[in-house]
Amino acid sequence: MDLCVCEILDKQGVSKIKVYTTNKKFKKLVTIVEGIDKAQLEHTTKELKHKLACGGTSKEGVIILQGDHKKRVADVLKSLGYLGESIEIR
Repeated sequence: MDLCVCEILDKQGVSKIKVYTTNKKFKKLVTIVEGIDKAQLEHTTKELKHKLACGGTSKEGVIILQGDHKKRVADVLKSLGYLGESIEIR
């Protein structure tokens, strides 16, 4: 198990990660992150909330962060081991 690179390979998969903002209830702006593997979803959500200093949740395979964090999410995801080419910011 010490030599396993399974976690690294999961993060470097061919799936696209989409990051965009939208308005929710009472015109509050939230940042949506789609495309994270379900096995990494909870850990990635926790790290994003911690490093961006915001609230948020993960529901139905999507991470919802409170506020506009489009510009900073890509850097945090790269530091967590996700490929920069797979991150698409709209």
